[in-house]
Amino acid sequence: MFDLPVLNSSASESGLYPVSDVANHVNAARKLYVETYGCLMNTNDSEIVKGIMHTSGYAMTDKPDDADVILLNTCAIRDNAEKKIHERLKHLKFYKRRRGDLVVGILGCMAERMREELVVQKNIVDLVIGPDEYRALPDLVEKAFGGEKGIAVKLSRVETYDDIEPLRTEGISAWISIMRGCDKFCTFCVVPFTRGRERSRAAHLIVDETKRLWDAGFREITLLGQNVNSYEDEAARTDFADLLRATARAVPEMRIRYTTSHPYDMSDKLIETMAEFDNICKYIHLPVQSGSDRVLEAMNRNYTVEHYKERLHKIKELMPGCALTTDIIVGFPTETEEEHQMTLELMREIRYDGAFMFKYSPRERTKAWKMEDDVSEDVKTRRLNEIIEQQQRIATEINQTLVGTVEKVLVEGEGRRDATKWKGRTDTNKFVMFPHLTDEANGQTAGYVVGDMVNVRITKATSMTLVGEVVA
Repeated sequence: MFDLPVLNSSASESGLYPVSDVANHVNAARKLYVETYGCLMNTNDSEIVKGIMHTSGYAMTDKPDDADVILLNTCAIRDNAEKKIHERLKHLKFYKRRRGDLVVGILGCMAERMREELVVQKNIVDLVIGPDEYRALPDLVEKAFGGEKGIAVKLSRVETYDDIEPLRTEGISAWISIMRGCDKFCTFCVVPFTRGRERSRAAHLIVDETKRLWDAGFREITLLGQNVNSYEDEAARTDFADLLRATARAVPEMRIRYTTSHPYDMSDKLIETMAEFDNICKYIHLPVQSGSDRVLEAMNRNYTVEHYKERLHKIKELMPGCALTTDIIVGFPTETEEEHQMTLELMREIRYDGAFMFKYSPRERTKAWKMEDDVSEDVKTRRLNEIIEQQQRIATEINQTLVGTVEKVLVEGEGRRDATKWKGRTDTNKFVMFPHLTDEANGQTAGYVVGDMVNVRITKATSMTLVGEVVA
């Protein structure tokens, strides 16, 4: 009921996904397949790409076998992410051999960072398009069908794709990019070099997009940015807390989330705004990266552990049940065993609901690239395993406290492995599985549909998942 088909006439008529007048018969017969790697920003970028290509007459397919154009939207944040793309390109040789006119392109952060290698050394690749050049895709794809290789990776200080409607084709949750780029220049991070400097979209356009999504059947949005806390619409004198308040007021039944925050910019005003509105989810992803002040300084994070903990104290004071997740990097250059233990201790003190945990990997062009990567791979692996094991214990203990409680869950649909089990998420972003109730007399679904909010009594919990039953 809430899905938006790729070529839906009513959606086109409403202006949500208008088909360009220049879309010709040739393009209309062509199909595009997009494969996305990395963060939610990449997911949103893929929807922007699909919107651009759809406007130029391309149909979407979820099968690479059927595609005339295959685009990989890539991530360069860690070495493993790039290795996945290189492996995937090997697999795509099969499709290229089978169809000589197939166009293969690399999009996103890895495209900007490795443009020469991808086109010259990986002769399977026809196009390399950076995050700020997606408007050029239709023209470059057309030229690629004529045998011309294309590279467009120039970064922009102004591009926000404000006038592009992302093509969202399924589900009830949508992502809205509110800004692009980053100005923080953490010493381990390539984002400022692959996505450019910060620039924010106009607040009224974001609010309008949220309204359209509600009217189209979406019931949850996530406001996206590399550091949403530094969002600023200068013309409207609007900061992120103002934007969050305006969005919550405009669509009071829409669940609103956001990611990612930077501890340095987490203001009292933002925390107070979250506490004020019931439809702003009580969930914050606040990357800490390390429990050592010295390491944080070496990372150029611009906050101390004490500042970080003070922000969490304010969050818990105003929103006692707010769930917290984080990012942690182990094995940053010169990290000592004692500093690793500091991170473990910080985790025990804060007790995160979840965490994304990684081994440090050097990235070219960053300041940390020039540092000696002096923590051995074996030590990194051991430290990472210790972090993961501890976090799993903490998450399990937190989730166990929810057994017996009744949680409001937004129904998302069937579980992957069992159609009799349905899934959804709580306000605090907990993943919940519950039986799909049916009316045995006529075999019809009883009580709720995708997009409904239901009450679920939690009967079982693991570190990752809650299990329960729908109650009145």
